[in-house]
Amino acid sequence: MAAKPKKTINQRFSGALAFMQHDAASGIVLLGAALLALILQNSPASWLYDGLMETPVTVGIGKLLIDKPLLLWINDGLMAIFFFLVGLEIKREMVVGELSSVKQASLPVIAAVGGMLVPALIYSFINWTDDTALHGWAIPAATDIAFAVGVLALLGSRVPTSLKIFLLALAIIDDLGAIIIIAFFYTEHLSVAALALAGVGIVSLAVLNLRGVTHTAAYTLVGLFIWLCVLKSGVHATLAGVITAFAIPLTVPNGNGNGEEGNGVKESLLVRLEEALHPWVTFGVLPLFAFANAGVSLAGMTLDKFFSEIPLGIALGLFIGKPIGIFGFAFAAISLKLAGKPEGATWPQVFGVAILGGIGFTMSLFIGMLAFVDAERAAEIRIGVLMGSILSATVGYIVLKRVTPAVVSVKPTTTPVQR
Repeated sequence: MAAKPKKTINQRFSGALAFMQHDAASGIVLLGAALLALILQNSPASWLYDGLMETPVTVGIGKLLIDKPLLLWINDGLMAIFFFLVGLEIKREMVVGELSSVKQASLPVIAAVGGMLVPALIYSFINWTDDTALHGWAIPAATDIAFAVGVLALLGSRVPTSLKIFLLALAIIDDLGAIIIIAFFYTEHLSVAALALAGVGIVSLAVLNLRGVTHTAAYTLVGLFIWLCVLKSGVHATLAGVITAFAIPLTVPNGNGNGEEGNGVKESLLVRLEEALHPWVTFGVLPLFAFANAGVSLAGMTLDKFFSEIPLGIALGLFIGKPIGIFGFAFAAISLKLAGKPEGATWPQVFGVAILGGIGFTMSLFIGMLAFVDAERAAEIRIGVLMGSILSATVGYIVLKRVTPAVVSVKPTTTPVQR
């Protein structure tokens, strides 16, 4: 028998590229990174995982030094890039996308409010007697875009496009809500001087935007200055990413960039940056964050600890609170004619998407890291987020698969022509 020809490097790269372009790829990579962290942390190599996360990394110019362990560089530094991308997406959707008009935005906005409010109430009810635990009320209030859209993509073309748009818009509004929550509720020990300097940077961004500057380097330098000031101010440094993103121009000064009339959206700096950053964030930043924060030791874990107030509040907030809040508020909005139902979608399908809204992985872990700093609480947060997110992903997929018929392609039949 002739040996099979070996794949060339180009063929291997094309296969990897095809995988990365699949909508479900981001969720698969994210889950893989989280599972790898769990396996390492609960294996004889746990010392290697802990040592890697605690590795000191120092960056500085002259006497200005920032000395942090690798874990904090990932959470404070790389995640600022993620928030920058989220900011770009929010601005684009609000200016020219699904959130650009009241009619388009009403359903995902109302559903997102319910999806944040009900989980927070469930968590607070379960942890009402513990003032410290109550500090984590916002942990189950967020939806993970990559995971949720990835699970929905596994169903392929059988899911109406309107549902995909609804979930994406819902998750973007959810992220905006999480950003506001972080800014107002998880900020302590403010430095007025650092905030004043950050304000100077924000004014500089506004000037760049108003003057129509489209050079990436200018926004990058000012953004880094704001990030450093925010880092030293007591406000979480990742918010600098969102602030910088909102200043990036969506249109170019001269039409569509080709000397013709147009809105310039395709040629804008914002869209170019969004397209350039998306694969790096999806397959780099987020998997690194998942790997750094999902490594929870299960040593000594009992059923009592798994179902203690904090993990139970997070898991139920995500798995029960999210679908109740999203579906309940969406149903009320549509019934009261404040919004229209996604075109071509049934109520069971809307409910299935609402269940997927309970996948809170990335943002829930991030808010949990801000809410609690001690190791014991950190383990409980990770357990709760993993339980709630895995249940939401599994049940949401099963429900949607059952209530959404497969698309059957019918071959055209030829009829004899009458002469």
